Amino acid sequence: MAIGPERNYMTRAQAGVADIDVGLRQYMLKVYDYMAGGLVLTGLIAFAAVNIPAVREIVFPLRFVALFATFGIALFMGFRIHAMRAATAQALFWIYAALMGVWISPILLIYTGASIAQTFFITAGTFAAMSLYGYTTRRDLSQFGAFLFMGLIGIIIAGLVNIFIGSTALQFAISVIGVIVFTGLTAWDTQQIKEMYYEGDGSEIASKKAIMGALRLYLDFINLFMMLMQLLGTRRD
Repeated sequence: MAIGPERNYMTRAQAGVADIDVGLRQYMLKVYDYMAGGLVLTGLIAFAAVNIPAVREIVFPLRFVALFATFGIALFMGFRIHAMRAATAQALFWIYAALMGVWISPILLIYTGASIAQTFFITAGTFAAMSLYGYTTRRDLSQFGAFLFMGLIGIIIAGLVNIFIGSTALQFAISVIGVIVFTGLTAWDTQQIKEMYYEGDGSEIASKKAIMGALRLYLDFINLFMMLMQLLGTRRD
């Protein structure tokens, strides 16, 4: 009878799927762990830059240097991740998160602590919901990728222009569009990161994928938070 072998075959197939599911969950947890660690480091650096005079005197004049350094690190990791070791990629990620803390530290002086906390929790809730959607949905979100990327480029260009013209209306529009774009990017990036997983990867490759995935989600979170701060934040008197 074929019942016995077939039953054994189905058991082996189900076991294989279960192994993939366990590996995928571990991979995604590593992505989120790196991302959460980066956010904690950013917050600590920003807090120190504002509340410790010795640190403030050093880092505040270097804010724009930190901004351009983050661009450089992100580009370098994007183009050279395949050639570097996982330990190097991880070190660059932590440096990136620390530099971002230097760049965004003035928000602690501009906005009240209560509004920063409120906006952070709103950001966290939105991010969690959209990342969960991107992880669980069977809908292919890549069709929105080009639209979201064009929106991101538009935000960057408009932001650079607004540095010179200082338009409040344009800044409001950038913030609104930015919230939409980075909310969508959170779901899309999560799906892309999930699809990057391959159970046959060695620990080195898997670690590098997790670090790059964490960087993408970290940027989605930080940018969503900054856009929401501009819309919801209460300025200090």
